[in-house]
Amino acid sequence: MNRKIIKSLAETLCKQVKHFNRTEAECLIRVFNGLLEEQEERRAGHGLDRVKFRNILHNTFGMTDDMMMDRVFRAFDKDNDSYISVKEWVEGLSVFLRGTLEEKITYCFDIYDLNGDGYISREEMFHMLKDSLIRQPTEEDPDEGIKDLVEIALKKMDFDHDGRVSFTDFEKTIRDENLLLEAFGNCLPDAKSILAFEEHAFQEPHEH
Repeated sequence: MNRKIIKSLAETLCKQVKHFNRTEAECLIRVFNGLLEEQEERRAGHGLDRVKFRNILHNTFGMTDDMMMDRVFRAFDKDNDSYISVKEWVEGLSVFLRGTLEEKITYCFDIYDLNGDGYISREEMFHMLKDSLIRQPTEEDPDEGIKDLVEIALKKMDFDHDGRVSFTDFEKTIRDENLLLEAFGNCLPDAKSILAFEEHAFQEPHEH
């Protein structure tokens, strides 16, 4: 992708995407192109594939939970074609790196609503917590501890007492207590990872 195309694409994207100016959008497009070049050629035409994207989440942002990395991939992949396009990359990073609390609440809720029915159910909570918690080998029935955590979460979040967490429940909980934003698994980068990524991504490109 030559410089003129990158500038034109960045111009378009920074009008559509909050939180990045044109220069930053250009830098993110360059990072995207560099990642594509590392990918096998036959898949690079479509965008970043799941394996490449998961590597970025793991190596750059320190994510280790397979289920959460898969959910983040799906959150970025808006058109569900199993590839992250350059537009999806910039749009996704806008919330991932610099999202407002409101944007992050929506993002995390969508990540945790595994079946997309608009609720985080008991079963979904159990599934996510079971995946993310480290089990102690001495525990006789580790599932019991996870079930207890699910009940604690419901007690805290289920304001309308219907046995599941709606978006309204989740939003109210997080507005009252921001620290519960990632209650069911890490799906956002920490401040240190964001700073490191931005310092690397937003360097001035070297003239050739």
